[in-house]
Amino acid sequence: MPTPLDWFFDIPPITRVFITAACLTSVGIQLGLVHPLHLWLNYSSIRSGQWWRLVTNFLYFGPLSIDFFFHMFFLARYSRMMEEGFYRSKPADYLWLLVFSSTLLIFFSIVLPFAYMPFLGPPLSFTIVYIWARRNPYVRLNFLGMMVFNAPYLPWALLCFSLVLGGHLPIGDILGIVVGHIYYFFEDVWPRDAASGGRHWLATPRWL
Repeated sequence: MPTPLDWFFDIPPITRVFITAACLTSVGIQLGLVHPLHLWLNYSSIRSGQWWRLVTNFLYFGPLSIDFFFHMFFLARYSRMMEEGFYRSKPADYLWLLVFSSTLLIFFSIVLPFAYMPFLGPPLSFTIVYIWARRNPYVRLNFLGMMVFNAPYLPWALLCFSLVLGGHLPIGDILGIVVGHIYYFFEDVWPRDAASGGRHWLATPRWL
């Protein structure tokens, strides 16, 4: 009979590291071992040498709560399917997706004042969901036992769900959709267009 440890090691490596780091970060904060102010995306602190914030701001999904476990479920489910599906035996390509998406999220948080968020982990996980959904146009999903639709509608269903629950426009979800669409367009659509001349602008760098 499979044990929880077997399930854990069945998760592909990049997804496993991401989920483990996110869980350890929330547990560490919950136990008072570290303070969120030491991890958030603070640009003045980054300029003064605290470069770890460029990574740690993606690892905190909030305190241990229903919302936290909701994020972990979606991250584990869709990141795993991406890594085991489209990026099977191509870990560098999946890592590049995460690096590119993270960089773009930070860029938007700098140039768009309304888009700034101290922690960008939730938008990054939403980006992963969006890309998976666009690459599985014929997969049928059952949302909360109430609606059945094709996978590309999943991000929009989640966006509406967040809007209803939160009562305000979910900027993080919108950022995730925008970044996910940019990656999807230049990775899956543009290289196949005659106007691209066959150029693949988002090819994984050789050093990675």
